Amino acid sequence: MTHEVHVPSWPGVVASLALVAVALGIVARARLRISRELIVAAVRAGVQLIAVGALLLAIFRYAGLPGAFAWAAVMVAIAGQVAGRRGSGVPRSRVAATAGLAAGGGTTLLALVLLDVIPAQARVVVPVAGMIIGGSMQAAGLALRRVRDAVTSGRAAIEARLSLGLTAREAFAPHTRDALHTALLPVVDSTKVVGLITLPGAMTGLILGGVDPLTAIRYQIVVMYMLLAAAAISAYVTTRLAEAALFDEAHRLRC
Repeated sequence: MTHEVHVPSWPGVVASLALVAVALGIVARARLRISRELIVAAVRAGVQLIAVGALLLAIFRYAGLPGAFAWAAVMVAIAGQVAGRRGSGVPRSRVAATAGLAAGGGTTLLALVLLDVIPAQARVVVPVAGMIIGGSMQAAGLALRRVRDAVTSGRAAIEARLSLGLTAREAFAPHTRDALHTALLPVVDSTKVVGLITLPGAMTGLILGGVDPLTAIRYQIVVMYMLLAAAAISAYVTTRLAEAALFDEAHRLRC
């Protein structure tokens, strides 16, 4: 049985600006002084999505699978810069975040393709890569923030362990565990309650597209498992690289 997919028309998209006006009215009434930022955010969202939509159309039509993986690499580079800013003050934090995202995203995406969980098609690889990298970016950013906080507030404890003869890795181990724990909690918690509190994007999109809910959940299960793996790998690699950058060859803190 086929279902006709209802997609909002462009006039409908314009009409949805009324919702932005509601948010703008609340902001103005509460005197939050972020009206300009809200308007800029709404405009940027529309322009960026239209531009990305046109780019993806070109990739799907002309670039195929190589273009899809190239776009995934661009997403990793951009996400690495965003997540790296969370570790401001940690040496080479953006390099650590980018490498972590490449490891987590690349490993997970290739596994899904090679195991034939998802088809090797550009129109499938690109959105799946976006979900993986988006989730991994949050994990890497949280890990870097905790690493930065550990150096700021735990310097005395770290240096005390070093003075007792521990290696840099051993001295920083409690903070490494804390960073990884903090980074993985959001994805673990969201996995616990998926379907009970929220209907995630992939499942919702399929249902809106007319897919049977029992079919849609298969895709969502894969999505949640891939997000767990990608977040774990990305957070681990990012934390380890950030940790290595904190110390010199003599096991002294650089910052």
